[in-house]
Amino acid sequence: MMKFIKKFYLVIIFIFLYAPMVTLIVFSFNNTKSRAKWGGFTFKWYAGLFNDSSIIQALINTLTIALLSSLIATLIGTIAALAMNNMKKLSKNILMGVTNIPMLNAEIVTGISLMLLFIFFKYRFGYVTILLAHITFNIPYVILSVAPRLKTLNPNIYEAALDLGANPLKAFFKVVFPDIMPGILSGFLMCFTMSIDDFIITHFTKGAGVDTLSTKIYAQVKKGIDPKMYALSTLIFVTVLVLLILVNYTPNKEKQRRLKGEKAK
Repeated sequence: MMKFIKKFYLVIIFIFLYAPMVTLIVFSFNNTKSRAKWGGFTFKWYAGLFNDSSIIQALINTLTIALLSSLIATLIGTIAALAMNNMKKLSKNILMGVTNIPMLNAEIVTGISLMLLFIFFKYRFGYVTILLAHITFNIPYVILSVAPRLKTLNPNIYEAALDLGANPLKAFFKVVFPDIMPGILSGFLMCFTMSIDDFIITHFTKGAGVDTLSTKIYAQVKKGIDPKMYALSTLIFVTVLVLLILVNYTPNKEKQRRLKGEKAK
């Protein structure tokens, strides 16, 4: 009985998690715009998607802003984490507390604050203001990912590299960088995910005629969502799913090859 309850509970969880996505995928092939009835199977929304310049531009904006903001935030955040790691305990704790404020702060407060800042400096709203806003709220996530990795480092190894003749830059990339790389990569992926997912801060810092997918969908909700958005969401979901399968499949295949090699020996 308990096994049945556990399986039933698991099935219910998966239904709640994936039923909305399955519904979205199904309606991306619906021949009518109605969400209440099935009008037949069609690919016209997918064809229309690639002919809609505004949606494609919103997608390009979303991806480029996410990529650029993640790269710049990762660079700045990593440098900041390295600098804070060499500070005294009191100064480091104060700075870490200040760094955590943007993550604890409500997004609407951050969005309005950045909007007022751009207005104060009379900076024209547009692509660049969105990029700067995304870099700003992404930096703390990088620091939070890299700082714990730096705490686990043995400083004697870096000093040993210097004693053996390596210059500071070479010693860093040969000794320190490989050890903190998982934290840097984790911070980058977190930034990329947060940037793609963000709506509130983007809404307050974007200019007229510049949209990301989140703001584009929000604008369409008022007049009815275009089924082409269902098609786009389906393609994004399938792409992410394939990437996840590849990421998990490759290490497993490598592990199986190693096990076969060991058995052969």
